[in-house]
Amino acid sequence: MIELPGGLMLPNHYYGIALAATSLLALWLLYRTFSRLRRARWVEDTPTSLIRSAAQGLVELNGWADAGGHQPLLSPLAGQTCLWYRFTVEEYRGDGRNRRWQVVERGQSDRPFVLRDATGECWIMPKGAEIHPRSRRRWEGKRRWPLAPSKQTRLLGSLLGRRYRYTEEYLQQEDLLYALGWFESRGGSHAVPDKRRIARQIISDWKADYPTLLARFDRNGDGQLDQLEWQQVQAAAASEARRQARDVTLQPVVHSLSKPPYRGIPFLLSDHHEEQLSRRLRRQSIWSLLGMLFSGSVAGWLWLALWVS
Repeated sequence: MIELPGGLMLPNHYYGIALAATSLLALWLLYRTFSRLRRARWVEDTPTSLIRSAAQGLVELNGWADAGGHQPLLSPLAGQTCLWYRFTVEEYRGDGRNRRWQVVERGQSDRPFVLRDATGECWIMPKGAEIHPRSRRRWEGKRRWPLAPSKQTRLLGSLLGRRYRYTEEYLQQEDLLYALGWFESRGGSHAVPDKRRIARQIISDWKADYPTLLARFDRNGDGQLDQLEWQQVQAAAASEARRQARDVTLQPVVHSLSKPPYRGIPFLLSDHHEEQLSRRLRRQSIWSLLGMLFSGSVAGWLWLALWVS
């Protein structure tokens, strides 16, 4: 037993768990405090770009969400039409006073969708993004999957008294969309094909079908390619590489926004206005700071008890 300040007694194993948990929580909340604050600064300090004139690399875009010609998604719990969803299923588990909600299913979609502004379209690749949606639903039921059509599952859940809590979040068609991420353009004048690399690949493909290559370039019929014939192979490959490179530059420009390739750079998506998102991140930073101060105080109190015991 360890005596805490104030005369309280705590068993050694409970004391160790409490000390480790509060110390780790304080450290995590300290990290989250500065992480949220840094994200708010990124949102506030990054200038908004138009899609047509955006530079390659980290950009901030504002526009409207669109399916880009695809059918909208259906969320797995409520069947809500949307462009992106995230869901959680929790079950109320435990015995007596130890009953609590435990996550049993979670997931989110990663199908690309489009951000439109007055100057163009940009494909959003949501995998790896930190997403802050406004649309959120929470409700309870008796089945693990509320859309499951099984009557037996519904009856079994009722008899066993199981409780489930469902949470879904969405980004929907025509929602305002804020995006901060890594912008890239392909095709058109943005495409700079490496003609030498293309030519090497063409020759490699031709050599894979060597009889056809011989039939095309073996002029003297000796069953092999001499130096002059090999130069003709290289010239033909270079000509084909120039044609393929020209075709690439004639393709329409496709813009995309995805997770930055460098650590420490955020990838944020939200249907909040930019100012609302910044305030939301700053509030999260403040709450994390308050939580860190409280958990740090408890951890300090426990460390003090260990030191004086």
